[in-house]
Amino acid sequence: MRNSRYPKFTFTWIGGLVLLAGLFVGTMFVSFFNVFWMFVFKENLQYRDWFFMLSNAAGFLSAIAFFDFFIVRRTTGKKLNFNFSPTNFYTYLLIFPLMLGMMFIAEFITAQIPTTGPFFGKYYEFFNELMNQLTDDPVVMIITAVIMAPIFEEIIFRGIIQKGLMNKGVEPWKAIVFASIIFGVVHANPWQFVGAILLGCVLGLVYYKTKSLLLPMLLHGFNNLCSSLLMIYTKNESFSDFFKVSEWVILIIGIVLFSSFYYLFIKKNKVHYLEI
Repeated sequence: MRNSRYPKFTFTWIGGLVLLAGLFVGTMFVSFFNVFWMFVFKENLQYRDWFFMLSNAAGFLSAIAFFDFFIVRRTTGKKLNFNFSPTNFYTYLLIFPLMLGMMFIAEFITAQIPTTGPFFGKYYEFFNELMNQLTDDPVVMIITAVIMAPIFEEIIFRGIIQKGLMNKGVEPWKAIVFASIIFGVVHANPWQFVGAILLGCVLGLVYYKTKSLLLPMLLHGFNNLCSSLLMIYTKNESFSDFFKVSEWVILIIGIVLFSSFYYLFIKKNKVHYLEI
């Protein structure tokens, strides 16, 4: 790895603060731009469907740029760079059913979280209203959820946090779980928290085995595409409601899919390690 074009940076709490600082600066820049626009043109851009997409992009880009400049370049002398190489076609045939199985399992577990009551009821109503605002424009939602989010989030959670922890000497499974927990926490609601952790573990496993950030990006986009289509056409992110079957059926199918393709992916498939 001495001559690798990929910098061997590490991730610590300082790196976490740098990411947060970059995220804050990026979002504040967009907010100040909106204030300027309101002052000059008398229009609040927050009411535009694409403003949330722009704000997210600015925050993520700024966070990545901050980590690159203040951590990676200063500690390794190289710029932040990732492996986006494709792998053998057989691997794709394994990882997508693997991901789908975990999506089914995550749906069942998420469905057990209450949506009524003094705390969960009000929080769930607020969460639903927020999601409805994000789905007003299907095109913006697809661009944000299926393209932008997988790219930026995988760079940060798998490419920076998980990889940085492993470079530091943390055991791979611990790095995968830790990055997945942070991934769940940033979703800021209990109904996405559990699912994000479970799906994050699959994304982290695929990244660890293939060494290519392209594959978890594709899987992340696949998950978000399924959720977006369910939201657009059914107003519900539930496979069981869409297919008109019991949640238990979804769980059983999920367990069968996940366990079968996990075995094939881990035990039977020899993944090409492309990162040099």
